[in-house]
Amino acid sequence: MSNSFPSVYLARHGETAWSVTGQHTGLTDLPLTERGECNARQLRERLGGQTFAKVFTSPLQRAMRTCELSGFGSAAQIDRDLVEWDYGEYEGRLAVDILAEHPGWQLFRDGCPGGESPLQVAGRADRVVERVRSVQGDVLLFSSGHFLRMLATRWVGMESLNARLLMLGTASLSGLGYEHSLSQPAIWLWNDTHHVFIANEKKDVCEPRQLATNEVTR
Repeated sequence: MSNSFPSVYLARHGETAWSVTGQHTGLTDLPLTERGECNARQLRERLGGQTFAKVFTSPLQRAMRTCELSGFGSAAQIDRDLVEWDYGEYEGRLAVDILAEHPGWQLFRDGCPGGESPLQVAGRADRVVERVRSVQGDVLLFSSGHFLRMLATRWVGMESLNARLLMLGTASLSGLGYEHSLSQPAIWLWNDTHHVFIANEKKDVCEPRQLATNEVTR
């Protein structure tokens, strides 16, 4: 990847009560947990020294609060295309329970009854891609896990189903850019959680979490 090309940084929101339990959290507007706020503050250090031509955030409070605690609240613009997948009838449910009723179900292939289809979410992601590619300079986005996985897939021109292969932790940072030319979009950083902290059960504080950065273009 060449540093002469602009980059798009993807920040997933910090931990919520439902991200801990594994419940599908689409448009339910949950706040961050205490640990989620702690983790979001670590993004501020991770992004220290970085400047962005534009910062966009989902209007959901978990993304907006992460943006604020990361130090970019005053610069951020709300982009409603960045909201998480509308899970419809699957909102608040566990994947294991959905699969018990519908064996073989895959979100990025089948979508959700009463909610959005993969085509609809891909359409939103495509609009975001078009928007950020028109910006002269680096861009920072705050959003949610499934939407950001779709966005990365659409950035590199892959079919939506391939988003199932990309996992994202809470308060993670990822990077999209280009390799040798603007006609070669690439994912140069994925699911960086070095900065993420977990609660120390005894002291009830945040402690470093030892996870590796995944560089996927070299």
